[in-house]
Amino acid sequence: MTSHEGADDGADALLANLLARIAGGDEAALRALYDQTAAKLLGVILRIQRDRSLAEDVLQDVYLRIWHAAGSYVPTAGAPLSWLCAIARNRAIDGVRRRSEVTMPSGESGEAYWERLTAPGGGEDAILDRDALVACLSRLDPTQRDCVVLAYCEGWSREELAARYDRPVNTVKTWLHRTLASLKSCLETIA
Repeated sequence: MTSHEGADDGADALLANLLARIAGGDEAALRALYDQTAAKLLGVILRIQRDRSLAEDVLQDVYLRIWHAAGSYVPTAGAPLSWLCAIARNRAIDGVRRRSEVTMPSGESGEAYWERLTAPGGGEDAILDRDALVACLSRLDPTQRDCVVLAYCEGWSREELAARYDRPVNTVKTWLHRTLASLKSCLETIA
């Protein structure tokens, strides 16, 4: 076990404990969870909902949802941060859909978006991560790459992607699964 894995295990244990306390109605645990996770969850939301004030509203909604749903978190089903990020992502997507906001013009290709997504910014680590991501994205089939970008950066549903690419939903689901596995494998070999 690396020290990084140990830190992840400790963070997971802390978050799982906070969620269990929240499920029991502990408001202090909700405040502590907010302090531990708000920046990360806001980042997830901002990738989908570009308007910061609207994203902050979604973030409040996310913690309200966590307050009510904390008892449904099952530690054996996955890491607590993944569960929290899924809630944030879903609430952000719901917010975009409610406002009928189009985050990418229908005529714009996913390729133009992924180039902006990987645009320079941040420190040396961010540049190395960006370069690895660009290299791995460039190795993917363009249609499947665009599909993943639209799904995970823009919040498109499988049904919306199926309609855009005129493919069955199960085909899109397979594309997403295989493309994410390819990206993960590529990023692991570059890292």
